[in-house]
Amino acid sequence: MTAAVRTTGLTKRYGPVLAVDGLDLDVRAGEVYGFLGPNGAGKTTTLRMLLGLVRPTAGSVSVLGDTGGSWPSPALGRVGALIEGPAFYPFLSGRENLRALARRARVPDGRVAEVLDLVGLAGRAGDRYAAYSLGMKQRLGLAAALLKDPDLLVLDEPTNGLDPVGMADMRRTIRGLAEGGCTVLLSSHLLGEVRQICDRVGIIHRGRLVSQRPIGELGGAGRLSVRADRPDEAAAVLRRMLGPDAVLRAGEDLHLAVDAGMAAAVNRALVTGGVEVSELRWHVPDLEEVFFELTEGSRDVV
Repeated sequence: MTAAVRTTGLTKRYGPVLAVDGLDLDVRAGEVYGFLGPNGAGKTTTLRMLLGLVRPTAGSVSVLGDTGGSWPSPALGRVGALIEGPAFYPFLSGRENLRALARRARVPDGRVAEVLDLVGLAGRAGDRYAAYSLGMKQRLGLAAALLKDPDLLVLDEPTNGLDPVGMADMRRTIRGLAEGGCTVLLSSHLLGEVRQICDRVGIIHRGRLVSQRPIGELGGAGRLSVRADRPDEAAAVLRRMLGPDAVLRAGEDLHLAVDAGMAAAVNRALVTGGVEVSELRWHVPDLEEVFFELTEGSRDVV
C-alpha cells in the first residue's frame, strides 16, 4: 500500500537531549493513524518535523510520495494541519477568520462555507472568535486545516475541549474524511477514542517507536487471570509449575502467560497445593493496558 508519510531514522537532538531517536514511521494512504506517547516522548517534535517546522538532525521524511529527499517537502502544500491549538484573530468572526486564511491560501470563498458546515460551525460562523468555547475553537482550527482540501491531515488532539456529542461528531468527520480518500495522522491521549477511530496506531516512548500495528492487533495475546485466597502462596505454586517468567502479580490477581486450555490444570495445581481459588478467567488486555505495558507503566500521556 502507498505510504502517505514515511520516515527513516528520523532523529532530532536539542544539544544533549535526544528528543526523537531513529524513528521509522509508516502511515498508509487513506488510513486514520493514531500517534500515541507519554509526555515528553517526542510526539509533537515528530509532527513538527513532518510539517517542516523543525529541521531534523538526521534521517529522512517522505510526504505524499515525495521521494526527493528535500526538507521541507514540496508536498506540504497538499497537507492540512492543526498543531498545538488553533490561533485566530479574536475580534473577527469565525467566518471572517477563515476568509482571511482562504485569501492568503488562494482558496475560493465558497470553500469557507463548505468547511464550516463540515465541522458543524455554520450556525455560529458569525460569532466573534473570542466568544467561542474551547471546543468551538478546536472545530474552527479543523475547518482551517481543511480549507485546501488536503490529501493528508495532521491533527494534534482533535477532540480536545469537545463534549461527548462533539467528540462523536469529530469522530464521524474524521472517518468521513478518510473514507473520502484523505489520510489522517492524529495524536491523542484519549486511548478509547483511538480505538474507535483509528485503523493503525504507533506508540512512541522516549523518542523511539515501541509499537506500530493495526489497532485490532494491539490488544496483544490473552492470558489466564487467577484470584486466590492466598495470592503469595498461589504465585509460588504456579511459578513452580510454569516457571518464574510465566506468572505476573498484579495486586490480588495473578496473570499467567498460558493458553486458555490450561485453566483446569492450573486450578488443580492450586487446590492440590492447598490454595483455594475464587476466580479463573480468560482476559484479553485492552488498549490502555497494552499502552502502559509498552511505555513502562507511564500514565502521564499526551
